[in-house]
Amino acid sequence: MRSLYHDGRTVMHRLPAGAKLAGLMVVAVLLFLTRSIPLLAFAMLATGTIYLGLGQPLRVAIRPLVPILATILAVVGLHLLFNGVEEASVTGLRLTALMLLAASVTATTSISDFIAVISQAAMPLERLGLLKAADIGLAVGLVVRFVPEIITRYDAIREAHRARGLTPKAGTVIAPLIIATLKDADSIAAAIDARGIRGQ
Repeated sequence: MRSLYHDGRTVMHRLPAGAKLAGLMVVAVLLFLTRSIPLLAFAMLATGTIYLGLGQPLRVAIRPLVPILATILAVVGLHLLFNGVEEASVTGLRLTALMLLAASVTATTSISDFIAVISQAAMPLERLGLLKAADIGLAVGLVVRFVPEIITRYDAIREAHRARGLTPKAGTVIAPLIIATLKDADSIAAAIDARGIRGQ
């Protein structure tokens, strides 16, 4: 399985994973506390500069963002239709800035660091007997790890359609994508259980 992590020597790469996740949460709250379009536009430009400055080839950097950008555009379109230009602008700038910053954190944080930070953050809940902190960390790590794999499989299914002279459609692409993803999930779960990684 591939990862969204991109090796590098930037400031973002050198920051501790915990600091990056905490910063992401703080910025997310601040973005939703303001409706200033100039401020949100500045935030989007700043986060875009950070993300594009991580040393990734442009195509590699943009590719995992395409599905999220499509969702943001759909949301903006609905706001434009029902709530006007101002609300659509605020929503679009806010979500795009948040997406770019989250992508920067993901691209500069290894899966093992993600798992370690999330597991440590969940330790108070484990002490209360509510859950296993290691299981939560593992679950988050797998989610992050699965994203590029799903994108790759989606592209492969679309290419298989084109190779057969078929036009890729949502109905004929989504179903095999879900089935293949569930099969992968079952295989990974079986491997995890075989190694006794998950808590009882």
